[in-house]
Amino acid sequence: MAEIKNYTLNFGPQHPAAHGVLRLVLELDGEVVQRADPHIGLLHRATEKLAESKTYLQSLPYMDRLDYVSMMSNEHAYCLAIERLLGVAVPERAQYIRVMFDEITRLLNHLMWLGAHGLDCGAMNMLIYCFREREDLFDMYEAVSGARMHAAYYRPGGVYRDLPDTMPQYKVSKIKSARVIAQLNENRQGSLLDFIEDFCKRFPALVDEYETLLTDNRIWKQRTVGVGVVSPERALNLGFTGAMLRGSGVAWDLRKKQPYEVYDRMDFDIPVGKTGDCYDRYLVRVEEMRQSNRIIKQCVDWLRVNPGRVITDNQKVAPPSRVGMKTNMEDLIHHFKLFTEGMHVPEGEAYAAIEHPKGEFGIYIVSDGANKPYRLKIRPPGFAHLAGFDEMARGHMIADVVAIIGTLDIVFGEIDR
Repeated sequence: MAEIKNYTLNFGPQHPAAHGVLRLVLELDGEVVQRADPHIGLLHRATEKLAESKTYLQSLPYMDRLDYVSMMSNEHAYCLAIERLLGVAVPERAQYIRVMFDEITRLLNHLMWLGAHGLDCGAMNMLIYCFREREDLFDMYEAVSGARMHAAYYRPGGVYRDLPDTMPQYKVSKIKSARVIAQLNENRQGSLLDFIEDFCKRFPALVDEYETLLTDNRIWKQRTVGVGVVSPERALNLGFTGAMLRGSGVAWDLRKKQPYEVYDRMDFDIPVGKTGDCYDRYLVRVEEMRQSNRIIKQCVDWLRVNPGRVITDNQKVAPPSRVGMKTNMEDLIHHFKLFTEGMHVPEGEAYAAIEHPKGEFGIYIVSDGANKPYRLKIRPPGFAHLAGFDEMARGHMIADVVAIIGTLDIVFGEIDR
């Protein structure tokens, strides 16, 4: 009698749930996964190598393109590592702006994750709901940096510029009447802070809408409850961080345990799960959005009443003002030197990690005293999560593989760095 063998299946990269660059080699017994082997390298970007031939400032925009859903968070870790090597102090106002935009970025990330995860599991409307709010968040990015995604707004020593006093407004066009435009511009009459505050007031009710669609939905629970269970011990051993670790019941959050910038002044809670399945991780991330909203509100209140510098006045690190550069010879020289030669960072090494929306995102820099990093190593959260995929998928069906990919919240820019 013929021996029955498992068969091997390529899952992705063209599969709609593999999002273009994930290739899984699945060993199947019928539809049950016996082994899952993630193959990476389809989006290799060589960011770490490119950084060795670019000045510290020129490498900054590469960070936006690592996890291209959490742009400013990547920049933050990079700037923190450089600041540790330089010993540069960041003005208080810049720290609050950074924390505020870190949390805006967390909302951007989690909304993208929720929309895509819902779509992968068959909840088609989720993507439309989530993208509705992402538009407002992108408008906040655009107001400060001029770019809707790859902002390059953080700088070693602070941020590129202060928050604008006006919000861009929609203009009457052939496809929108004056009445519709007036409605769209209703919350854009004031400053960026006014716009953010208005968003913070509206957002909790919008999260309630997402929960109405999913949290007690029996199909959603059938797709996620008991799928991809990871025990607290295994989550720690596998190097999980962020929502993947908190979903397993471990209350580890760098914003609380190793505070950076002004997180120690913020009032927020760390949501944790109980069983470590896809459903728990969904609940953790939804609650994280509510907590991020709380932090953004606190930052808005502080920024309203505390003006000040937003970047260091050390002109070896940050450029002089435009007015100074055009009227003062020394400032012009500083400007020219900084943008041609770049800053010289003292010899040494530094590691800086932040609580990125996906987990612990770290940048390790080795400097030999030159104007470029001698070595740059990125510690992305998604790499460790993908490494645990085989363990999470064994014994589940092919349909559950899709739900597990969604719950990992992986973006390949940071994995294939």
